Amino acid sequence: MSAQPDMAKLIRELRERLGLTQEKFAAKLGVTFPTINRWENGRAKPSPLALQKIEELLRSMGTDGGDLLKQFFPEQE
Repeated sequence: MSAQPDMAKLIRELRERLGLTQEKFAAKLGVTFPTINRWENGRAKPSPLALQKIEELLRSMGTDGGDLLKQFFPEQE
């Protein structure tokens, strides 16, 4: 098993911590609801641009997003 975190789980956890539905989370990231659904179900992975938007969201959460930020982007702090 890889040391990389489970992207699907992390995306769902971020969305839930933000208190957003999949639809609202999709709008915040500029993607469609089915895209979020596929990410959360592990059928697809976010594009580099989407990952950048996710990172920005995590950073905007301050300390609350810090743990998730380290899981998503372990090489950055």
